[in-house]
Amino acid sequence: MVLSTDHTATDGLSMIVQKLYSALNQHGSNVLIAGTQFLSRKKWLNTPDFSASTLGQGAFQYRINRHWCQADPAKHPVNNCHEMVIDSQQRLYLLTDHPKNNIIVFDTQGNVLDSWTLDLNGAHGLTLTHDGENECLWICDPYRGYVVKTTLQGNVLQTLPTPHQVGAYHFSMPYAPTQTAVAPNGDIYVADGYGSQCVIQYNARGKYIQRFGGKNAGDSTLDFAHGIAVDNRRGAGNEILLVTSRKQSCIKQFTLDGKYLGTIALSGGYPCRPVIHGDSVVIGLCWSGAHLKPNSGFVIMLDKNNQICATLGGHIETAKDTSKLLLVSDYSCFHHVHDVCADANGNLYVCEWNAGNIYPVKLELI
Repeated sequence: MVLSTDHTATDGLSMIVQKLYSALNQHGSNVLIAGTQFLSRKKWLNTPDFSASTLGQGAFQYRINRHWCQADPAKHPVNNCHEMVIDSQQRLYLLTDHPKNNIIVFDTQGNVLDSWTLDLNGAHGLTLTHDGENECLWICDPYRGYVVKTTLQGNVLQTLPTPHQVGAYHFSMPYAPTQTAVAPNGDIYVADGYGSQCVIQYNARGKYIQRFGGKNAGDSTLDFAHGIAVDNRRGAGNEILLVTSRKQSCIKQFTLDGKYLGTIALSGGYPCRPVIHGDSVVIGLCWSGAHLKPNSGFVIMLDKNNQICATLGGHIETAKDTSKLLLVSDYSCFHHVHDVCADANGNLYVCEWNAGNIYPVKLELI
């Protein structure tokens, strides 16, 4: 969908709307974090008791290592650890919203190898892909309405135009991108998870192609389209998109050209982004039981048929009033899980939002 390309009268209004929306978005998030932390310290909310030493079931059983990270908070502080990816050399790239170091690079033993910043206080989405023979990163900042491609060392290679700039959004539609995914042909998909709930598709050069999803779109409706990934488990040529619709407690499946395929229900779970891990999908739940229920996050695994095959830090129970199956936290190890990264040995690294400035936890495969 392309709206009018005559932006002369609307560019100013669009900028004003975006600035106001971004300020409210950032302020609301800060208030929510501060409130949750205060009430948690007072023990007026359920909080994790950290009683678990192992997690999981079947082939997915893990030992919790809370001390693997060797970072010094004075040198490499974090606010929220939003996301983590791993490169071909098994170096881990942690994205934080602390402007001193948006990216901290670790080895799998937890040693800090490097850090750099783009001076973003809303750094949120992180995707690793290839630029020719080189690996590179896509980073989203919903507060700035900013999507940028960088080298692994932090040099900016490309910045995507906003949907307002390409005529895809009316000036009144907010834009707050939270995640990207890159198709095999280089097309880039931006999930506008804190804005207008659309997925915006660009080609590899950053030319706008289309948008899909959004509110009131029938089966394609997205509500908090927080995360997105290319699902390549069916092999080359059969890739599809997985898009989280967090407030709907589900993941929606689309073709690469934006046609709705189906829904993976995660009743009671509020997913951040799907991460492909072999034949499985690993998903961090920011909340469970109810939307915005504090400190109720955990991790789930889906098998090749998209059925839940393991729960890490939570369980499935039957709701008393409706007899529906619900994902519910054990409150044994996590606050609000925002992302999960897997290394070549099957170990997982769990990143958390609103968790008291802690570094990711390592789950070592047993």
